[in-house]
Amino acid sequence: MKILIVDDEPLARKRLERMLEEIGDCVVVGEAGNGSDALRRSSELNPDIVLLDIRMPEMDGIETAKQLARLANPPAIVFVTAFSDHALSAFEAHAVDYLVKPIRKERLQQALAKAHTLNRAQLATLAKEDAAPTGRSHLSVTVRGNMELIPIDHVFYFQADQKYVRVRSARGEALIEDSLKQLEDEFPARFIRIHRNALVAVAHIAGLEKDNLGRCYLKLRDSDERLEISRRLLPDVRRHLKN
Repeated sequence: MKILIVDDEPLARKRLERMLEEIGDCVVVGEAGNGSDALRRSSELNPDIVLLDIRMPEMDGIETAKQLARLANPPAIVFVTAFSDHALSAFEAHAVDYLVKPIRKERLQQALAKAHTLNRAQLATLAKEDAAPTGRSHLSVTVRGNMELIPIDHVFYFQADQKYVRVRSARGEALIEDSLKQLEDEFPARFIRIHRNALVAVAHIAGLEKDNLGRCYLKLRDSDERLEISRRLLPDVRRHLKN
């Protein structure tokens, strides 16, 4: 079993590594100190199991688990944390097990055995069933071969682009495989559909304007771009902005 250890405390990572050496039948392929690194390392190393802390800077373990579940080859997640009050959220993120520090070797062995019984296909199925009712806080994208995270708050709009969806944010542009419908369902209060091929972040809308031909466009607060609103959706957009 290939294992990735994710914890913001170096000593905690070393303790887990020593315990895993005693258990045997597994190899630690890497370590990460935060959620962003965990995603990058998982994409590179393709671990079978991720031992994941919950309270970490930048992106916590619950959100990291949701992002890991969306990988093409998702690993099994075992949370290893000093706090017992996140168990429900952990299992909603499809964790295989939840261990509270200090960890006993026997308990860790049980968790690894449980994780080992789930194959990749089963983990991928669980990921598809994850409705993520509160929505992700970040999008994971690949830019020039590197995995990056884009905070949802930084996204200006999503626009359909052939087989993909283009994400326009404060950081530039990237492509994702989510459909506009999936994004619309995941973020119903944060994005509004203005065209069959575009969703716009409500927080970044500056106003409406009309050209000489009577076509309506959305102006964005943090961008010079204007996005055309379809005539069919214009009444919905006006109502939404009034509210």
